Amino acid sequence: MLLALDTATPAVTVAVAEGEQVLAERTTVDARRHGELLAPAVADVLAAAGVDRLAVTRIAVGVGPGPFTGLRVGLVTARTLGMALGVPVVGVCTLDVLALEAYDGGLREPFRVVTDARRKEVHWAQYATGGGLRRVDGPSVDKPAGVAWEGPAVGAGAVLYAADFPVGRDPQHPSAAVMCAWVARALPLLPPDPLYLRRPDATEPGARKRVS
Repeated sequence: MLLALDTATPAVTVAVAEGEQVLAERTTVDARRHGELLAPAVADVLAAAGVDRLAVTRIAVGVGPGPFTGLRVGLVTARTLGMALGVPVVGVCTLDVLALEAYDGGLREPFRVVTDARRKEVHWAQYATGGGLRRVDGPSVDKPAGVAWEGPAVGAGAVLYAADFPVGRDPQHPSAAVMCAWVARALPLLPPDPLYLRRPDATEPGARKRVS
């Protein structure tokens, strides 16, 4: 039994599945309440599926890229649950989850996934579809104008910066149900560590200058 969750974007999304059969899913879009929403969503999903948490055998968590505050909520929760239940925790790139939903929805030409990185920047990755879905560039963080793209682009960042990504389309936010499909299909997994693409704002102070 797989429990999947992601808080790397404004969406707090949780699902429980047996293979690709999703038993329950909850998604709420609220960029300021990840910490408040995630634990109740996990409890709600397990209750809706009629699954005791002790039946969970694996946890998948979105590792971003995403803003630090929201992303760490999901990662800390997943790791804590994994330790408490004694089950493995695996990571999935959040952009890959969006890409898989677009691919399963019929998108068969090269496309980009673009999410809002704040500070007037976007997180993005490029995907090819010949012979199956695969990421061919990224994830990266850039100014929208620096990575403008005339082809299809999915994700909330493409909607936000429509002048740079004129062929924006759904999905805008990742789905934990799609993450369950990613894991069930044995697609590439990552360690449950955050994909931070920026240097931290806080830096260690340098040595003091000598006063002569």
